[in-house]
Amino acid sequence: MPEHTRRDFLYVATGAAGAVGAAAALWPFIDQMRPDASTRALASIQVDVSGVEPGMSLTVKWRGQPVFIRNRTEAEIEAARQVPLSELKDPVARNANLNADAPATDLSRSAGEGRENWLVMIGICTHLGCVPLGQQGDFGGWFCPCHGSHYDTAGRIRKGPAPENMAIPTFEFISDTVIQIG
Repeated sequence: MPEHTRRDFLYVATGAAGAVGAAAALWPFIDQMRPDASTRALASIQVDVSGVEPGMSLTVKWRGQPVFIRNRTEAEIEAARQVPLSELKDPVARNANLNADAPATDLSRSAGEGRENWLVMIGICTHLGCVPLGQQGDFGGWFCPCHGSHYDTAGRIRKGPAPENMAIPTFEFISDTVIQIG
């Protein structure tokens, strides 16, 4: 068995110190790739909608984006149901809770069976990212004043340059009056 010398010890100690130094130098670069605390905190939010009566809307901020929450009236729901899918500019639901090819029916864009009155969508025009104005436009839904896109009461693009319906984020009712987004 070979005898360990002082030189062997110095080689091992120097290598270990170099490895620790390299790890310490690399750590800030690795750590900066993680999302910061404010981003992690906004990964999901809970919104109390108990005070939102039919015909009222609420706008909340989620992941730095406005989210429109609307308690639609029966007239708004019926107007959205009456639109044939063949008349839609974008026939895809754009609902994160459904598969990518779901048709853009009123039910597929709402909170679902039994909660058709609730509409939750990311409040950004799909043309150039402006924030549309609610309960305006030719179809009584949303109107983007930047370039004239008109959305209906289900957030579907009906007229103007926007190529897609407003997106529906992942959300669920965790109680009768609280929606969790994200």
